[in-house]
Amino acid sequence: MEPRRSNPNKIYVKVRADHEIGGKIRPLCFRAVGGEAVKIDKILDVRQAPSLKAEDQGLRFTCRIEGREVFLFQDRGDWFIEKED
Repeated sequence: MEPRRSNPNKIYVKVRADHEIGGKIRPLCFRAVGGEAVKIDKILDVRQAPSLKAEDQGLRFTCRIEGREVFLFQDRGDWFIEKED
């Protein structure tokens, strides 16, 4: 396994998810190190897509969280969100 590359635009998070029969994953909430758990209200879209800020590619979950959209990425077993400006 390749070691994680340091990137100031990525925030690695722990994710709690449902794993369905057939391999589909549905994230329910996530937590950054030392942070509060963030509940995902709804998954709006799932696709392979780049993170333009973090300069990486992965499975991108477009999530609705308290009325705003957040991109949650899964890449080689790691989960991350993009750092906000």
